[in-house]
Amino acid sequence: MSKQAEQVKGIRQGVVETDARDKTRKVVIHFRAPHPKYGKYVSRRTVLHVHDENNESHTGDVVEVAPCRPMSKTKFWKLVRIVEKRSGE
Repeated sequence: MSKQAEQVKGIRQGVVETDARDKTRKVVIHFRAPHPKYGKYVSRRTVLHVHDENNESHTGDVVEVAPCRPMSKTKFWKLVRIVEKRSGE
């Protein structure tokens, strides 16, 4: 799949922060953005609640997620694939 096609679909890559809930994962996406006034690049993060139907991913895994229909009040993303398992497994 080309980079342009991935951008159109809205696929993002992040790290699973917690897998405590059934079929739900909390994925963190880290990025750097310029400060509005000073222009210095500052580290930021976005937290997404992701639907994981088969409970495949675990804390520390690098995953790809895509937008989907609302599954609950805060869950609008679904797990596409696990890019990399955490070390130690």
